[in-house]
Amino acid sequence: MPEASTTIDIHYEDSKTARSIMEAIAPDNLDAPEGIDINAKVDGNTLKISITCSRDIGSLLSTVDDLLSCVQAAERAIDEIEI
Repeated sequence: MPEASTTIDIHYEDSKTARSIMEAIAPDNLDAPEGIDINAKVDGNTLKISITCSRDIGSLLSTVDDLLSCVQAAERAIDEIEI
């Protein structure tokens, strides 16, 4: 089966926020199913997430959906803390 991949860049106001989001989603990345590789790094104010999948395209799409849900939850949590 051919490999599929995608990269997601999310820009934040500062690198501290980008790093906090990356750290919040890190546990989920460790539990990725076999055949899915997730790497995240911070470059300036940008969180860069790379996903490579040797499974079917549906697995890649599900992984992206789950990951973005985790990012959104982390963003909400940070917003609540800053209020």
